[in-house]
Amino acid sequence: MMILKYAAAALTAVFISTGCAMAQEGMADALRQPTLDSLAGKKVVFVPMSMSFDLPEGWAAIMEKEAKRLGYTLDIRDANWSTDTGTRALTQAITEKPDIIVVQNFDVASYARTLKKAEDSGIKVIQVNMKSSYQTDAFVGADWYGIGQYAANRMIEKCGKASGKSGKIAIVQGPATAAASVYQLNAITETLKGHDDIKIVSSQTGDWDQSKAHGIAQTVIQQNPDLCGIIGFWDVMDAGTGAAIQESGKDIYLITSGGGNKTACQGVQYGTFNEVISYDVEGQGRDLNNTIKVLLQSKEPAGSLKFALYTPNKFITKDSMSATSCWDLDQLKK
Repeated sequence: MMILKYAAAALTAVFISTGCAMAQEGMADALRQPTLDSLAGKKVVFVPMSMSFDLPEGWAAIMEKEAKRLGYTLDIRDANWSTDTGTRALTQAITEKPDIIVVQNFDVASYARTLKKAEDSGIKVIQVNMKSSYQTDAFVGADWYGIGQYAANRMIEKCGKASGKSGKIAIVQGPATAAASVYQLNAITETLKGHDDIKIVSSQTGDWDQSKAHGIAQTVIQQNPDLCGIIGFWDVMDAGTGAAIQESGKDIYLITSGGGNKTACQGVQYGTFNEVISYDVEGQGRDLNNTIKVLLQSKEPAGSLKFALYTPNKFITKDSMSATSCWDLDQLKK
């Protein structure tokens, strides 16, 4: 009787294990094919400020690889540093009715009406790194307020009363109406409230121009021989700021921000910058691709979703820098 019980139990176990194996062999991922079908054949248009610098080049390289892998198209319309050209590119794209427009704004105002028109036409819009005053379906990019807040706190640490230094700092902004300038400046002002030991002796617009930033920094250093620190708003522009500091021979702490290209790490390594706050183009590219895929799969009409994916910052100094701190465009394209 006991032998029969063991035999029955063994036979039951065989049936169960065989059934599980058969179920596993026949199990299909019910979401996979509908997901792929929702992406294949779709069209995405990318309108950057210009394809002549590291940020759009990096985003485009990452987006192009994913588009190719999943079977949708990415069409790049270069604004070439002109808001008029960018507006025409967006207007033309609206007539073509792509599924998504990805746009890098010059400032908070220039594209606002055109972006609303795109959504009203049924086109979903993702803004990358530079916000417009008009909030579209999604924003992917830097947390400018958080960057400004961090930079101001570093100036308190490096130049405040406890440092024994003058407390005098300068700011080299981008264009006054650019989101990177508007939100960073607000954060710096708010963070420095109540810190009477920190004095902003100059806050000027470098307009993303390296030579202009160089001239601003040179003049401010001459006028303030005891200047302690400078907050710059973009590392490419602030190569000029750093050069002016090096030419002066003074110990002035320069903190700037950028997309984390290898030139940022080189700038820290060779002393052009003391610190770079990287908003990590590789991470932004991944977030852009994920946002594109979410919006292409979503059944909600354009303008219904309002969300943001703010990029976690990397802080690059000589002490923190590693082989993976910065990215290389040639590697991104592989």
